[in-house]
Amino acid sequence: MKIVFLGSGNVATHLARALKASGHEIVQVYSRTAENAEMLAAQTGAEPVSVLRAVDPSADLYIFSVKDDALPEVIRQMPQTKGVWVHTAGSIPATLFSSRKEAYGVIYPLQTFSRDRTITMHDVPLFIEGSTPETTLFLEHLAGTLSAQVIPLSGEKRRYLHLAAVFACNFTNHMYTLAADILRGEQIPFDVLKPLIAETAAKVMTMDPVKAQTGPAVRSDKGVMQRHLALIDEPRQKEIYSLISKSIHDVFTGEQPDE
Repeated sequence: MKIVFLGSGNVATHLARALKASGHEIVQVYSRTAENAEMLAAQTGAEPVSVLRAVDPSADLYIFSVKDDALPEVIRQMPQTKGVWVHTAGSIPATLFSSRKEAYGVIYPLQTFSRDRTITMHDVPLFIEGSTPETTLFLEHLAGTLSAQVIPLSGEKRRYLHLAAVFACNFTNHMYTLAADILRGEQIPFDVLKPLIAETAAKVMTMDPVKAQTGPAVRSDKGVMQRHLALIDEPRQKEIYSLISKSIHDVFTGEQPDE
């Protein structure tokens, strides 16, 4: 299959590499920054382009993998082409394409991507949505060349999936950042937390997250929590600690959050 990528960021990089490795031809990589287009194009044997009017109109698939805020404008400026148009965003409706294209959809990979990390795409769930039954089948076949988990999902449900992913991934990683900042202030290496982090993640692979929860908020240990708060100088971190502790406490006591 001949594929054009619109975008050259983390998601585009991992998808393009995986698609090439699966036998697909990456025809072009577009980025408004020529250097970025050239970097991914060099890795996939594609032609780099930095203006949309230069996009090849004859490909089978066009994957729009740009920032959510930039997507409407890229679609507006996109020249008419053959093939199916899809985006890779978790919280943007597929119908964003509807005024420009009849065959369109979404391929949403549920994973966190960084350029310097190798991801085995075979293990990544790919959530697909097509504008027509034929488009859905087309995307299902394509996604099946990459992943063992291809799941049709409506745009409405995908919004909630993306929200859950932000809590499970982005917010969790931010907690690591705050923890690292606390340790750095006391010259304690972050590495000492890694066995704890690994076991916490391992537990939810076999246990319900509620059953895996531990800590002073579960025990309603107000003395420990007050001592922790006394150690925190930064007001925002104090607020985060208090809000999350209250949320944990409310889950385990059955209390309803304040309105």
